[in-house]
Amino acid sequence: VQLQASGGGWVQPGGSLRLTCVASGFKYDDYAMGWVRQAPGKALEYVASTNFNGGAAYYGEYVKGRFTISRVNANGTLYLQMDNLRSDDTAMYYCVKGSSWPPTDLGQGTQVTVSS
Repeated sequence: VQLQASGGGWVQPGGSLRLTCVASGFKYDDYAMGWVRQAPGKALEYVASTNFNGGAAYYGEYVKGRFTISRVNANGTLYLQMDNLRSDDTAMYYCVKGSSWPPTDLGQGTQVTVSS
């Protein structure tokens, strides 16, 4: 299983970023996929997930209404559109395979920093 996340960076509060995860090594459209994050000194936190075909999406309470998860099964890609970013969204973001908690398959993360 390989999960390669990208798209992180620095952004001012109120700004937007779009994260991308490219998945390989498994039958992508058989699995729910999601995003989790971890801020320094804090526990892993659930961000969002989508079912196997993208027909359903779920969000953590801290991101609901600001983040949008989507997927393209044809190319094994998962996205996270993040709008109206806040300083407390600063964290390493990871793409995860499946819906178990804690997640067992985390990819290489991408850092998101929100500050002025």
